[in-house]
Amino acid sequence: MSDKEIPQIYLITPANTDITFYTETLAPLLDICPVACIRLGLSSDDESLISRHADQLREVAHARDISAVMTTHYRLVNSLGLDGVHRLDAAKTIREIREELGTEAIVGSYCGTSRHVGMNAGEIGADYISFGPVDHSALTDENIAEFATFEWWSEMVEIPVVAEGNVTLELAAQLAPVIDFLALGQEIWKTDTPLNELQEYLLRISK
Repeated sequence: MSDKEIPQIYLITPANTDITFYTETLAPLLDICPVACIRLGLSSDDESLISRHADQLREVAHARDISAVMTTHYRLVNSLGLDGVHRLDAAKTIREIREELGTEAIVGSYCGTSRHVGMNAGEIGADYISFGPVDHSALTDENIAEFATFEWWSEMVEIPVVAEGNVTLELAAQLAPVIDFLALGQEIWKTDTPLNELQEYLLRISK
């Protein structure tokens, strides 16, 4: 990234939510705040349920020229009219996914905290790399992706990088100069005023 660029917002929908979320909560937020991509974060293996949520997400996102991807289930992407998939298994299935979805699909790869894994994923076709979490939480003791990882990536690699997982306002401001996308999910949905919270993040990363 250049010094003048600010990261774009990459929204992750709640793991558990009602089908009305997309029209009643997400759509009004998108009409106010600039968002580059939305990921269906629904925690379910029920194909029928996933499909219903994906249909709602697609309609809301595409009506606003926003890309819509889904987590993990890449075999559903084309049939649901989505733009791509976000995988959680780093580089293991990227070649297979690319063959299935074609060159135009978005294929993102979560790579935890490992630069090496990120490089491997990028070399075999990932459109973006996601590192995280960027901070500890009370629910996990896993390693975190340090600022130095994002700084190194921004200097050495051209593939866009996403920061996600436990992103505080302070960390968002710190990471802004060295990331391409800031992923926000529970950071805003856990509040009573997600629009206000997202606007605060936008303010912090634009300074």
